[in-house]
Amino acid sequence: MRAWAVVETGQPLQEKDWPTPEPKGAEVLVEVTHCGVCHSDLHIWEGGYDLGSRGRLSMQDRGMTLPLVMGHEIAGRVAAMGPDAKGVAVGEAKVVFPWIGCGHCEACAREEDNMCPNPPRTIGIYRQGGYATHVLVPDAKYLVSMDGVEPSVAATYACSGITVHAAIKKLGDLPPDRPVVLVGAGGLGLNAIHMLRALGHRRIVSVDVSAEKLDAAKAAGATETVLASSDGAGTTKAIVAACDGPAPAVIDLVNGSATARFAFDALAKGGKLIQVGLFGGEVTLPLPIMAIRALTLQGSYVGSLADLRAVMGLAKAGKLAALPVTTEPMPQANAVLERLRDGKVTGRVVLRAEAA
Repeated sequence: MRAWAVVETGQPLQEKDWPTPEPKGAEVLVEVTHCGVCHSDLHIWEGGYDLGSRGRLSMQDRGMTLPLVMGHEIAGRVAAMGPDAKGVAVGEAKVVFPWIGCGHCEACAREEDNMCPNPPRTIGIYRQGGYATHVLVPDAKYLVSMDGVEPSVAATYACSGITVHAAIKKLGDLPPDRPVVLVGAGGLGLNAIHMLRALGHRRIVSVDVSAEKLDAAKAAGATETVLASSDGAGTTKAIVAACDGPAPAVIDLVNGSATARFAFDALAKGGKLIQVGLFGGEVTLPLPIMAIRALTLQGSYVGSLADLRAVMGLAKAGKLAALPVTTEPMPQANAVLERLRDGKVTGRVVLRAEAA
């Protein structure tokens, strides 16, 4: 098989020719047709995460080994199966759930592999991923039908789709006309707008530093937009004005030091800030205000296998509008990463393999 791998962090991907894996046991070999390029891939490529005053979290410290084939938003066709694989057939089109846990703990038993406390086996991070002609999936249960959904869009649901679905669920029973603020209008932000609308929400405030991305958010269904600036207090004031008062719910899809602060300051009494993005940094909180205003800050990490099934169900039923996707040939993976790093991507870019 051919693959485009990180051999040295921060350096251009290298094209590799490796033996095509042969599935054993319950494993399934998937021929990749499409693979999304996720913002998380930038952190993997660059080797870690910014923890503010606590330094840097290295991907090697988390168990990543090089060379690594990135790519965790994968759509493709079943190419071969191990003797114990069940529930799939060669040639079937599937989207791959990549957030694979140990398979034995309580979280994995609930199909919440993303919450597994043991060393993860995530495809594209700790296992070879989808920037390749083939990917090996440890069990057929991690494959979800994408019949009737454009494969390039379906691929993005394996991360972007389930990430926003899981974050929105954490808001609880928020009335549909109460505003939900989305910080960030990139691929996650646009998917979140579509997801909120699919789930019946009617008041959506999009915040970004890019007027172009806010135009895309408005086209996707945001009811209000806020152009963020370096003046955090000014951005907070603009969010409150857009919401006609302090915000009951904010989902921070960037989650950097600056966004976390202006999002926190915009919260209404009893409000929730769901922190999703991995931009990095830290935030200092006034602790009495946390209690006096009964505020909630909660992290949200990708989503579960049930989230993927739910998202695909919404898409198949025609309730979930498609994210704006552009495709590029798989060998352009490095150039796409550079465009994403430079903030030159609106929506999502998906790599298209020759098998497509």
